[in-house]
Amino acid sequence: MPRFLEVSVSKKHDGSLLTEADVAAQAAFARGLQSIIDCPMLGEEMSSAEQCALWQHNQQGLWVVDPIDGTNNFINGLPHFALSVAFVAQGCAQMGVVYNPVSQELFYAQRGHGAYLNGEQLPLRKVNKPLSDAIAGVEVKYLRSGKLASRMHTLSPVGSQRSMGCSTLDWCYLAAGRYDVYVHGGQRLWDYAAGALIYEEAGGQLATLEGDAFWSGQHVFSRSVIAALQPALFEQWLKWIRANQ
Repeated sequence: MPRFLEVSVSKKHDGSLLTEADVAAQAAFARGLQSIIDCPMLGEEMSSAEQCALWQHNQQGLWVVDPIDGTNNFINGLPHFALSVAFVAQGCAQMGVVYNPVSQELFYAQRGHGAYLNGEQLPLRKVNKPLSDAIAGVEVKYLRSGKLASRMHTLSPVGSQRSMGCSTLDWCYLAAGRYDVYVHGGQRLWDYAAGALIYEEAGGQLATLEGDAFWSGQHVFSRSVIAALQPALFEQWLKWIRANQ
């Protein structure tokens, strides 16, 4: 937080932005996580070759870290960003933590033990509502189907849409009941590893645009998602997306 609004910025090879705060946070995680579980760490700010090698050779246990999710927000002074850490084994997250240092909201879950926000079990609210009244988290930019992206703009079945630039918090807002439904065309491993577990442990359902099981899908480093917290909404949302892909 001392670097918020006081940070130098550079560009990575893929055009995304990088700050000294991202690098420093990742280094701090690398130093500290092994005292919890002694296994390697895969961080967003590593090279693709390093990330792939770590994933392939450490299926028994691997930390997956996004040191700052929402770097663009962080750089531009928008107080909506988070740190995300997951412990992953056999391709599936077993523990996950997402922390928003601005609001001091700590979301966390362990597989089979529920999900929590600052000690309060998630979801915070359950509201039965029609899809036409739902608040949707939608990242239209990343939808792979031009047809789906277009129809999300023009024929969306939901009440309103949000795109706030921080995938890890999108998951947590869905788990808390702040969002009702969600769709994303391709999140990176560090964007979903902790958040998807927190959401699942809050009782949410998951699918992918490709139709495979979420955790066993082939697209580990770019995984799509269709999600809704309430079962009835999930079925309606999934049906609409499948019909408009």
